[in-house]
Amino acid sequence: MKKTTLEKIFEYASMPVQGTLSRKLRKDVHCQINEGKVYTAATFFLGEEFVRITEKEKGQTINTYYDWENIVSVRTTASTE
Repeated sequence: MKKTTLEKIFEYASMPVQGTLSRKLRKDVHCQINEGKVYTAATFFLGEEFVRITEKEKGQTINTYYDWENIVSVRTTASTE
């Protein structure tokens, strides 16, 4: 999958965080990369060479990094109204 396509998918699933280059998942949207963990309340940074996903869990900040070239699939799910 091309990087430009993946960027559009992440942009669709998220919204800009004011004053930063990061994007926060939209309300009720979940994202899964490469059939791995499902992110429900994460912030994405779409860098030139990598994607960083930041989550806050149990008083800790957890950063997960993906190389653009190693992202094979992205799944988004959302509640239906």
